Amino acid sequence: MPTASNSGARAARTQQHAARTEAARERLKAWIAERGLKQTRQRDLIVDSFFSASGHLSIDELLARVSLRDRNIGAATVYRTMKILTESGLASARHFDDGQTRYEAALDRDHHDHLICTKCQTIIEFENERIEELQDEVALEHGFTVTRHKLELYGLCGKCRAKSDR
Repeated sequence: MPTASNSGARAARTQQHAARTEAARERLKAWIAERGLKQTRQRDLIVDSFFSASGHLSIDELLARVSLRDRNIGAATVYRTMKILTESGLASARHFDDGQTRYEAALDRDHHDHLICTKCQTIIEFENERIEELQDEVALEHGFTVTRHKLELYGLCGKCRAKSDR
């Protein structure tokens, strides 16, 4: 049963998504103008669909969301738009073990790592300062300068582990 706190949290999330989408649109508009590209209704719709979603979307998943609003937009248009979002720094392309490129919003996001369930493909984002510090220590011990990194831990999520324990 919905409660006032649930609907308040839902409203706050909706406002955050709207603000993030608007900020992304503005940055993308400037990036596109700098390169002499044109602004299109299809690209705007894809941007809206991408930034209103949460998580890590494949091209097919994003296309399914976009198709609910305009069935004439094809996979090639979604792919090209995601390439532009990635090149502009508004999205990050991730390559997990499922073989599909997945995209996540990169707008004003802090570094984070991922737990990936090998059974249901759930992706959990997390931040852990101790892990970051340990990575820095290991790099220092080896005289190594880290320029970027990614940490992906694969295993079973709590739900899948509980199902397999039965």
